Amino acid sequence: METTEPLDLNFLARQLQRLTTDVASLRDDMQVLTSIVLRQDGTLTALLQETRATHSQIQRMNERLRAVETTRS
Repeated sequence: METTEPLDLNFLARQLQRLTTDVASLRDDMQVLTSIVLRQDGTLTALLQETRATHSQIQRMNERLRAVETTRS
């Protein structure tokens, strides 16, 4: 970074303030992204549980249907 501004404490303080602001912004972005990932993970877990429950329900229905078909034949 080329600068014509002399390196003094005021310059360093401004640069430090800029870096602090950038880090705070990155921290906020990271919190938002982490929340999104955690929500997606929860959604995926719930979807997996729902799929397993639906599979079990269909399996029980098939067993009852087979039992009915067996008694009719």
